[in-house]
Amino acid sequence: MARITLSKLRHSYYPDPKGPDDYALKEIDVTWRNGGAYALLGPSGCGKSTLLNIISGLLTPSEGRVLFDDNDVTDLPPDRRNIAQVFQFPVIYDTMTVRQNLAFPLKNRGVDEARIAERVAEIAEMLEVVPMLDTKAANLSPDNKQKISMGRGLVRDDVNVVMFDEPLTVIDPHLKWKLRSKLKELHQRVRATMIYVTHDQTEALTFADEVVVMQEGEVVQIGTPVELFERPQHTFVGHFIGSPGMNILPCEAAGDRARFQGHEIALEGPVTGSGGTTVLGIRPEYVGIGDTGIPAQVTKVSDVGRHYVIDAQVGDMTLKAVSEEAVPEKGASVHLAFRPEQTRVYRDGWIATEARR
Repeated sequence: MARITLSKLRHSYYPDPKGPDDYALKEIDVTWRNGGAYALLGPSGCGKSTLLNIISGLLTPSEGRVLFDDNDVTDLPPDRRNIAQVFQFPVIYDTMTVRQNLAFPLKNRGVDEARIAERVAEIAEMLEVVPMLDTKAANLSPDNKQKISMGRGLVRDDVNVVMFDEPLTVIDPHLKWKLRSKLKELHQRVRATMIYVTHDQTEALTFADEVVVMQEGEVVQIGTPVELFERPQHTFVGHFIGSPGMNILPCEAAGDRARFQGHEIALEGPVTGSGGTTVLGIRPEYVGIGDTGIPAQVTKVSDVGRHYVIDAQVGDMTLKAVSEEAVPEKGASVHLAFRPEQTRVYRDGWIATEARR
C-alpha cells in the first residue's frame, strides 16, 4: 500500500485555460497516509471523478504532481500504478464462477496456483461468499455481484490503493447498510489504503477515517466525521453535512457577538477579519426551545423517528431545531436559545470566529 500525495494539483479540460472558472479542479494539496480509509464527498459536478481519474492515471493533470509514497507517478499509465478500482456497476464476468472471478486478477499477473487458492479463500471468507464460490456470477443478486467486484479489487495484496467510485449507487437501500458495514470491516482487516468517492454523506461518514469535502472543484474541508459536523470550516460543509443541515442566517458581527433580526447572540469566540458578507451558522441540534431567548413561532413539526425537527419563524427567516423531547404544536410561540460554543460567524462562506480554548 502507499501514501498518496496530491501536490499543487489543478486540472482544466480546456487547452488554454484563462482563469479559475476554466478549471474543473482548483489547486489541491492532499496527503493520504498509508493504510487509511478516506472519502471524497461532494455533489455531482464538484470534481470528485476528475480527481479519481487523475489518481488512477486515466487523466494527466494540467498542473501539479501525483506521488505514491515518494515516487512521482503523474505521467505513468494506469497499468503501472498498481491500483484497483471498484465502479458503480459491478465489473465481473457473468460466465465465470465466483471463484474464477476472484482468481482472475491474480491469474492475469502469473501468481502461482497455491497462492491464488489461498488468497481467494481468504477474500471469500471476508466477504461471506464461501457457499457461492462455484456459482456462476450471472445468477447472483445485485448486492452479491458488487461484493464480488469489491473482492476482485481486494484480492491482490500488492496494490498501492483501492478506489471505490460510488459503489453503492445501484444497490437497493435496504442492502446498502450491509455493504457499508462489510466494506468498513474489510478495511479494518486488510488495512489497505482506500479512497471512497460518493455524494452520499452517510456512506462517506460511516466508512472514512477522514473525509475530503469538495465543492466546484475546490477542497473546502478535510477532517474526521466529528470535525466536519462539530466545526464546519465553510457554510457549504455545514449545509451539505447533517440532516437537516446547518442554519445559515444573515447577521452583523463584531467582537464576540452577532446581531440577528435585532437580537444579540453570543458566539464561540471573537470574529476575525473584516468586510465581505457575514452569516451566522448553527446546527439545529444546538438550537434549544424554551422560555427564554429569541422569540419565534413554530410553523412545522416533523417526527422523523429518532427525534423531532421543528421549523420556527423569526421575523422573515425560518430556523430549524432538533429535539428528542416533547415539542410545541404548530403555531405555538416559543423562544430559541443558541449554544454559544456552537454558534459561529462565516465571512464570504469561510469560518470567521476563533474558538475559545
